[in-house]
Amino acid sequence: MSAPFFTLNNGSKIPAVGLGCWKLANETAADMVYSAIKQGYRLFDGACDYGNEKEVGEGINRAIKDGLVKREELFVVSKLWNNFHAKENVKKAFKKQLSDLNLDYLDLYLIHFPIAFKFVPFEEKYPPGFYCGDGDKFHYEDVPIIETWRALEELVDEGLVKSIGVSNFRGALLQDLIRAARIKPASLQIEHHPYLQQNELVEYAQSQGIVVTGYSSFGPLSFIELENEIAAGTTPLFENKVITSIAAKHGKSPAQVLLRWATQRGIAIIPKSNNPQRLSANLNVNDFDLTKEDFAEIAKLDKNLRFNDPWTWDKIPTFV
Repeated sequence: MSAPFFTLNNGSKIPAVGLGCWKLANETAADMVYSAIKQGYRLFDGACDYGNEKEVGEGINRAIKDGLVKREELFVVSKLWNNFHAKENVKKAFKKQLSDLNLDYLDLYLIHFPIAFKFVPFEEKYPPGFYCGDGDKFHYEDVPIIETWRALEELVDEGLVKSIGVSNFRGALLQDLIRAARIKPASLQIEHHPYLQQNELVEYAQSQGIVVTGYSSFGPLSFIELENEIAAGTTPLFENKVITSIAAKHGKSPAQVLLRWATQRGIAIIPKSNNPQRLSANLNVNDFDLTKEDFAEIAKLDKNLRFNDPWTWDKIPTFV
């Protein structure tokens, strides 16, 4: 069963289920993307910061060359990293990413975080990660979000990207951007799982015609290997009794329940897996519906528990 689509506010359609490219190993990323396309995936969510865009692009282009898919059938997403927020650096960063992916355009380009680090030249370190040109010390630039957004709007004007949006934004910042934007954000990507449901933010974004994409659908699982202390001390969602009980009732896996919970809320999902069987299972999660009772039980799991928080980087108040 092919995944359904959500319609962006500019008429473009984004698949409801895609493959997240965060932490895809460089040595296997091209093969994983190729395999995912073979299985029916059409949405690929990447970023400069993931450090694997050349390999992701290799997998995409191999699939196109082999006739598995046409470019226009794919929905390729990437993100602008924090070091490139100044207007004069946005297009440079974007073109670097486009070149790495070996594509002519992107379907969606997001501001990764509402954080402006000091610019780092590509030849000095790429992707820069948390590096700001001074060892492990953080340095920032005074770049307002609207300046960065104007540069993204120019990318749309030039036909380099079809849609633009934001990631890791709170409601007030999103509202402010909408007021100032010439091109309205088409998508908002947020951490989203039963321990962090963000109901009000989801409702607000959807009321504005902005499609929400949820990352880290499996909660702490993505962060345990990063030695995240909060994640390490949290019951994995795959072992949560509410989730396992609902999964048993529907004859599905806990992963499928978590993913269907999101898509049934109108939220696109981008789970990652290195297992071909799980890739297939993750893609086909829209052939059953959770009940009102299921939703009510999952609603009780909300702890406002965030695993990806820039406050832990350098006391950056993104979510305070």
